[in-house]
Amino acid sequence: MTPSDDPATRATPIPGRRRGALRSRRPVVLIACLATAVVAGAVVVSVMTGGADRPVARAVAGPSGAPVAGSTLTYAIAGTQVSLDPAVAATAVTGLIDRNVFDSLVAQTGPDSFGPWLAKEWTVSKDGKVYTFTLREGVTFHDGTPLTAAAVKASLDHVVDPGTKSAYAASLIAPYRRARVVSDLVVEVTLSRPFTPFLQALSVPYLGIQSPAALAKPVSEYRPVGTGPISYVSWEKDRRVTLRRNPGYTATPAGASHQGAAYLDGLVFEFVSEDATRYGALTSGQAQAMAGVPPVNADRLKTLPGFTLNAQETPGLNYNLYLNQTRGPLRDVRVRRALSASVNVDQLVRNVYFGHYRAARNPLSAVTAAYDAGAESELASYDPKEAARLLDEAGWKETDKDGYRVKDGERLTLVWPFWAEGNKDQRDVLAEGVQAQAKLAGIEIRRPPVDTGAYVSEYLIGGGYDLIDVSFARPTPDVLRFAFASGNTYAKAGGNVALVDSPEIDERVEEAAETSDPETARRDYAAVQKEVLRQAYVLPLYTPVQLVGLSGRVRGVAFDAQTYPVFHGAWLGA
Repeated sequence: MTPSDDPATRATPIPGRRRGALRSRRPVVLIACLATAVVAGAVVVSVMTGGADRPVARAVAGPSGAPVAGSTLTYAIAGTQVSLDPAVAATAVTGLIDRNVFDSLVAQTGPDSFGPWLAKEWTVSKDGKVYTFTLREGVTFHDGTPLTAAAVKASLDHVVDPGTKSAYAASLIAPYRRARVVSDLVVEVTLSRPFTPFLQALSVPYLGIQSPAALAKPVSEYRPVGTGPISYVSWEKDRRVTLRRNPGYTATPAGASHQGAAYLDGLVFEFVSEDATRYGALTSGQAQAMAGVPPVNADRLKTLPGFTLNAQETPGLNYNLYLNQTRGPLRDVRVRRALSASVNVDQLVRNVYFGHYRAARNPLSAVTAAYDAGAESELASYDPKEAARLLDEAGWKETDKDGYRVKDGERLTLVWPFWAEGNKDQRDVLAEGVQAQAKLAGIEIRRPPVDTGAYVSEYLIGGGYDLIDVSFARPTPDVLRFAFASGNTYAKAGGNVALVDSPEIDERVEEAAETSDPETARRDYAAVQKEVLRQAYVLPLYTPVQLVGLSGRVRGVAFDAQTYPVFHGAWLGA
């Protein structure tokens, strides 16, 4: 799936806390006229715009004072792991944890700029197909293995090896042909075609450089071994991942807060699926930080003495509803546009998220480079009369006793599987609103509950769905290629869950990926945004926001280009 929503097993609350003891009442979604929600006030770190340079790690403001070494920080997160191998898994949790363990060849320092990390310098051939990286000297993996060109080759070969069964990383470097060891510290990477997003792909944790000794072990014995500031200790499935400080760390990236080892002695990621329990763990002191502050609690947290709230909109693809245009009624663009016109997204998002998330009108987040505000003119906006007209025109003129549209004796029914293990941000509540508003237009949406295995095999791979919801964090417009290129289906480690097969879109995204001309790329990306909205392959819902709650003791946390928290410079005060 994606770095935001990949199938994973169910999480459990922090031991010792009664499950549900801090459960908050979930908001009621009204169907027609919804009350205006309170708009959130200022937060610690403001949302960045797509045009502004964004450093590799932006620090959170906090009390002054010199950093103090020692202590363990507990970070409560939703979700859990299916694998800690970044080349295999694609969850946001994987990226969050592995970012501490694995360093990358390069660091993203702005929307289109990159600085040194494990590679201190690099060159690109005139045809854009050959990248030659010179590595830093004296860097070692957590198992004592030295960083060499052979390690880089082993890591990249591992990603594209069919036996790895990569759910995401392989798609990032689809044009990868081979890596050649030139010398101990020089590696040459050859691509099958020019690929402008290559450096950005190399900067993400899913392509972090791994110890070749660790990769040589059987899969059953796999342990994540990188060169990062914090090393792996243990993984208690469905409960926690424990990491500890790497005292010999020297491989700081461009833009790092300081050189050398991390300040924290330990970092523990506690898997806590329930929002209220996770929030209670923070406010009671069981955890010093939490991901996914419930919007209903966000304003309250900002007023609590000794706590701060960090909010950043996520670059990449918004939380979108994708319409499988190869199946049933959704083969007809008029039905797809009618569904879009039947849903009042603005009202639903305001009432579910209390103003902390904004409704989306584009598949691409506004903080992503090449975002085109003009594309929203192609969106079939909320208009019940237009929805009715389109359904009539498409032949769905009659209604049955329950008020649903009927054609040739068949009810207009769409299947949207509900994967409970992946539910977050009260998306189930939002879905109830979509379902109810579609019903007013005569469209039945069924939400069969499914476990992870069925969700992947029967639906994502098998294609037995009409609608699929997902978000996808990646700070580059190349994410549009991942989501809409015909060859990037889920079965091929891609994100084309709408099963779009458009020669025009394929041509646009491939040209954008190959061109060295920024204007050509921007033009292509803008055209894709317009086309997928015109054809109603996607119904944008909201822009995901990283709402991170922090105890006042936590200092020096930073956020990278993908809005993952960075703990290299973090420390705990009194």
